Amino acid sequence: MPDISSTLDRLDGLVALDVGNRGIEPLYSMARAQTGESLIGKAAQMLLDVPERGTVIATTGSVSRAWISGGIGENDGPSGAAAVIRSLVLARRAKVVVLIEEALIRPMARVLEAAGLSVVDRAAARRAADDGSMACVVVEGYPLTDEAGAAAAGPLLDVLKPDLFFSTERVGRNKNGIYYNMRGRDYGMGRARIDIVFDVAAARGFPTLAVGDGGNEIGMGNVAEAVACAIPFGAQGDCPCGGGIGAVSRAGHLVVAALSNWGCTAISAAMAAKTGNPRLLHTPEAEERLLEVMTAEGLINSTHGIIDPNVDGIPKATHIAVAELARSIVAPHLP
Repeated sequence: MPDISSTLDRLDGLVALDVGNRGIEPLYSMARAQTGESLIGKAAQMLLDVPERGTVIATTGSVSRAWISGGIGENDGPSGAAAVIRSLVLARRAKVVVLIEEALIRPMARVLEAAGLSVVDRAAARRAADDGSMACVVVEGYPLTDEAGAAAAGPLLDVLKPDLFFSTERVGRNKNGIYYNMRGRDYGMGRARIDIVFDVAAARGFPTLAVGDGGNEIGMGNVAEAVACAIPFGAQGDCPCGGGIGAVSRAGHLVVAALSNWGCTAISAAMAAKTGNPRLLHTPEAEERLLEVMTAEGLINSTHGIIDPNVDGIPKATHIAVAELARSIVAPHLP
């Protein structure tokens, strides 16, 4: 059997393979140097360190064409979040509250349900965590303006007191307070200000974990210098406001992957390997199912601007293959 650290390194290598030629290698290298260990392995351990029946705030989902409609979401993010949340609920009986735009609650809920999670309110989630009778998750909207988002952050954290704040593929504002897509276009309109909650949580000392793939996501403040050097529109002056697309929000731990969904697939695999529990895997079969559900719910392949099961322009078969490779990498650690 391979050493677990070697297995975790292989998962890092799998999901850092820059198939889309986005320039993420320098971001990965900087994050890895900061961490000094497998990015995937540390993320998995943070999730496994959540206390039994603990509380986690999670966020994902991007309003992909905000200048057209606030109800158009992309398909990188929701399935990855669902995979990790499922693994977390099974491993720790955690109470997970997903924050997203009101307009995207329905597709997010459908993806979570396709992953095997019942979408309930907070009270039901507490009951389910206490008796362990079913896997549940909560999905809630969050305010769309800076003022309302800032006002709601503290009270939300006071009530939930999260043991961890987990974000994947969730855009954050740049140093001038603007949310940019990968093409340097402002798409902050109709966007829930969830990065504000993340920042307040980090400032209060709550553990924070983020997954990203392009430089404009929550957590990329950890590798701001690499974003400015390696990512198109990342440097100062490269976008209309002059601030670059790089998000300023920092995370306690950042996972950089070629696709955020791949990072989440690998995190679930690492959780399975660390615990010896194959139920925590995000399988190829599950990946295919979630890709089809996201298509049915109208989440778009953002790179091509079309509804299909490809993600960030990369074919569906590749995403299923990544899940299969992740499963193969951790197989020696599973019964």
